[in-house]
Amino acid sequence: MTVGSLESNRNISSTFLLSGIPGLEHMHIWISIPLCLIYLVSILGNCTILFIIKTEPSLHEPMYLFLSMLALTDLGLSLCTLPTVLGIFWIGARDIGHDACFAQLFFIHCLSFLESSVLLSMAFDRFVAICLPLHYASILTNTVIGRIGLVSLGRSVALIFPLPFMLKRFPYCGSPVLSHSYCLHQEVMKLACADIKANSIYGMFVIVSTVGIDSLLILFSYALILRTVLSIASKAERFKALNTCVSHICAVFLFYTPMIGLSVIHRFGKQAPHLVQVIMGFVYLLFPPLMNPIVYSVKTKQIRDRITHAFCY
Repeated sequence: MTVGSLESNRNISSTFLLSGIPGLEHMHIWISIPLCLIYLVSILGNCTILFIIKTEPSLHEPMYLFLSMLALTDLGLSLCTLPTVLGIFWIGARDIGHDACFAQLFFIHCLSFLESSVLLSMAFDRFVAICLPLHYASILTNTVIGRIGLVSLGRSVALIFPLPFMLKRFPYCGSPVLSHSYCLHQEVMKLACADIKANSIYGMFVIVSTVGIDSLLILFSYALILRTVLSIASKAERFKALNTCVSHICAVFLFYTPMIGLSVIHRFGKQAPHLVQVIMGFVYLLFPPLMNPIVYSVKTKQIRDRITHAFCY
């Protein structure tokens, strides 16, 4: 064995180092307080949505069944990042083994793309409800909703499943420091001491075939919805129809805006300040699970009434 290869083997890292907020390490314990509150509200909010829908028979309708899928996905996303994020900000536990990192990024990406599929399903629900109201009950049966959920889950798992194995075959040398408090494929692959072209191409393919297609179909659905709504003679009925879409539109913007922004920064924004990447990363994974239950509780009368009744009587 040559001296060069011995030196290379010594430099190969068996762990990655996660990061908090650069330059504010001395304030991590204080920053952990709002982070804990965000996680607490996210988990309690999504659990409340699931409990209300499960226990209230009148909410066993397509719109609310899709909402329960969204809440379950958001709950999973919160639980995926909670251990490493709070570990860093509480006790400075930055080390994470390769296998643990690959497992975490699998669940993060899988649940993220599953959420994209659920948002598309919810857009389809609004399209059928507004454009084909007489066929709503016959099209969106419980069986169809179950199949949509299974197909969405199957697509996410099938597309993300190769990623951990593609990363596992690489040696990792040099600095093992990651930019975030959790693992992401687009960041881990950059630490590899090998050609990552295949990973980069496959990662782009996954984003285009999920987020890209889903967002276009959601936009197309709302174009058809808007055309139908504008053909309604009554101004009050137009407002009522559009009002049923407000919560979903908010959820779409809450999810896609930070996700696309973070992806663009990782792939093309090499000159972007590191702090921008960190903040965008937190917004991407913490903000949608936090805000979705709040938005749906405030804007959806049926959910709001059930929550008020459950906690005030």
